[in-house]
Amino acid sequence: MWKNVLLLWLAFIIGLNGGHSQWFGNIVESNKGDTAATERCFCQLKGAIDDCSCSVETIDSFNNLKVYPRLNSLLHQDFFKYWKVNLNKKCPFWEDDSRCAIRYCSVKPCTEVPEGIKGSGKILGPEVKSKARPKDVSDCDHENDLGYLNTTLSKESQARFERWAAHDSAQDSFCELDEVGDHDSQYVDLLLNPERYTGYVGDSAHRVWKSIYQENCFRPVKNPYADFSNIGADEFLKEMCLEKRTFYRAVSGLHSSINIHLAARYLLSDKTGFEVSSEGVWGHNIEEFQRRFDPELTGGEGPRRLKNLYFLYLLELRALAKAVPYLESLTYYTGNEEKDRDVRNAVKDLLSVVKSFPKHFDESSMFSSGLMQAATLKEEFRGHFRNISRIMDCVGCDKCRLWGKLQVTGLGTALKILFSGNFDQQLSLSAVRETKFQLSREEIVALFNGFGRLSSSIMELETFRQESLR
Repeated sequence: MWKNVLLLWLAFIIGLNGGHSQWFGNIVESNKGDTAATERCFCQLKGAIDDCSCSVETIDSFNNLKVYPRLNSLLHQDFFKYWKVNLNKKCPFWEDDSRCAIRYCSVKPCTEVPEGIKGSGKILGPEVKSKARPKDVSDCDHENDLGYLNTTLSKESQARFERWAAHDSAQDSFCELDEVGDHDSQYVDLLLNPERYTGYVGDSAHRVWKSIYQENCFRPVKNPYADFSNIGADEFLKEMCLEKRTFYRAVSGLHSSINIHLAARYLLSDKTGFEVSSEGVWGHNIEEFQRRFDPELTGGEGPRRLKNLYFLYLLELRALAKAVPYLESLTYYTGNEEKDRDVRNAVKDLLSVVKSFPKHFDESSMFSSGLMQAATLKEEFRGHFRNISRIMDCVGCDKCRLWGKLQVTGLGTALKILFSGNFDQQLSLSAVRETKFQLSREEIVALFNGFGRLSSSIMELETFRQESLR
């Protein structure tokens, strides 16, 4: 009996995820895809987004014309490009046996960090008067090896940097955050370590997403072991409540976003001409995109996965809009007074655009079905997501782990904003400053960069669409 149950459940996982469960694919020699196959991905990617009062077309226009240019510029600023992370945590669920297939997931520290970034200061509070300015750092201006991670700071600098982190409330957290004082945590320059294909393969690479979907996503109530491989995810989602559907769509949207970036920044060649290149040749791999999203190759699930990306975009957009008073009150301190002022102005400009969107995700109807039942469901929701954040420590490729942890932390921060109750009423600036609720610097950087990944994914979809028409 249990053998049959196991087989049915495995069929459910395979049918639900198809190629979606494979984070990284193999290197292919050709970048030429089937135009008709790519068009199939997009002809079904239109119209209303489930559980939202918005359309794909509306988001495309809003993001590509208004959000992405502002956000992309902002994320190049010092405050948002340095993120503290522990890449040495042991996987709590299994022994890591993964291997990177190519050298671009290797780690090499950048020897220096601009002095202003090492300064101390509060991200929430009065304007900082420090006139410290970062010095030029020639060896960090460019990514000499695109696979390297910038991880070096002195212990003294780390101690000063820790003052940036505010104490967040544990009961509101949806993520297992790295400890602020953890000596294994290091600052990395996100611009020097872009999210892209790394050749990460092996059992561990497949096990990460399989564990997320199989053990940490909500299952159908009526028959959790049913074989949905022939009817698709929509059928089993119909019998789930809004909260559980939201959870699944958010995770699927995150997965889709990651897959888009891997296909958009794919290693096309290790050579420039006849010579081996130290940096490689990177670009859009249409075949890889089709493999992950073509409806004929994914049992009809590819376009739904892309729509889940738009769903997640709306969810995180709503979190930013809900936290506008708080986010506008931060000083975004780096020690460079002029640049910090520019960042604050840029943040306010971006948030004004975020507020202007007429059809945000509506979280008000979630966790509202009776006090005890809602509390139990919210705790289950939080527990599942905290487990997912822990699974990110099982990713065997350092660069993949970096971006997995950052994007999961960004989504967890968005959920914290939406469901902590701290922003259910519009707060004045004075009220914001008096509240005990705070986000750490790492959460704020992850929130903006995580949303930036979603914004970039939607832009990349337009690029794939245009390339399919050539």
